[in-house]
Amino acid sequence: MLAYIVRRLLQLIPVFIGATLLIYFLVFAMPGDPIAALFGDKQPSDALLNELRAQYHLDDPFIVQYWYYITGIFRGDMGTTFSGQSVNEVLARTLPVTARLAVMSIAIEFTLSIIVGTVSALRKGKLFDNAALIAGLIFLSIPVFVLGFVAQYFLAIKLGWFKPTVGADNGWNGLWLPAIVLGVSLFATSMRLMRGSVIDTLNQDWVRTAYSKGLPRGRVLPVHVLRNSLIPMITNSATNFGVLLVGATVTEAVFNIPGVGNTLFQATIRHEGPTIVSFVTVFVILYVLVNLLVDLLYGLLDPRIRYVK
Repeated sequence: MLAYIVRRLLQLIPVFIGATLLIYFLVFAMPGDPIAALFGDKQPSDALLNELRAQYHLDDPFIVQYWYYITGIFRGDMGTTFSGQSVNEVLARTLPVTARLAVMSIAIEFTLSIIVGTVSALRKGKLFDNAALIAGLIFLSIPVFVLGFVAQYFLAIKLGWFKPTVGADNGWNGLWLPAIVLGVSLFATSMRLMRGSVIDTLNQDWVRTAYSKGLPRGRVLPVHVLRNSLIPMITNSATNFGVLLVGATVTEAVFNIPGVGNTLFQATIRHEGPTIVSFVTVFVILYVLVNLLVDLLYGLLDPRIRYVK
């Protein structure tokens, strides 16, 4: 187990170098002058433009810019935005907000998927199963921004259960409505995975053996069925967590959430290389670590899985 963890952590090194190099190159290759774009329709002097380009090393070759960035990373300095803020400070301010939103969304998706998927599998072909599949298809077909506006109108404005926007109130309590929207939007795929996994597990020999030995259903379902059926669900939820960290831009815009998505979108528009690369690098590392934890969790859920050389 320890050797497996060390080997997976060592894989972070080429992933880190490859991700930062590729993203930095893509930002470097983007057309346009980001410094000139800062002034809009105004025409600053050439001396001022050259001074700003030199300050951000934009007049240096690509490999030199990347060297400045990567050496700064090892010193704990992720660079400076074009507005003069430290990327470290921007990341420290926005990442916790998006992380809270992602955790809450995954928790809602995971809970709904386990309950509805398991009941649907146990009632295969009956009314509840058909209704759950239809509801899943509906939620899967509705774009997340439409679902967000509908939730705002009915749950926040009409019923008054939540605040319509988040803004500065971005603690755990203030993120419930966008978390519900994201969780429900992810629910359909996970529920169908859980349903199919439970149905497949119910037909396994060890489940029939457990029943033949006289074990009650209350023992067989949680220990022998659910435990082995969770693996596809956990894999899908781990993938969704990584997607939510970087891909909740639309939801953050709808609910005015000061998170990573909005910040990364604005940085892309302004061609802020250090901001984009630093954010993506942190996401890559978090994604690898989350998947490592998921791989280790497999061994707890299924005793047949062992991590050997």
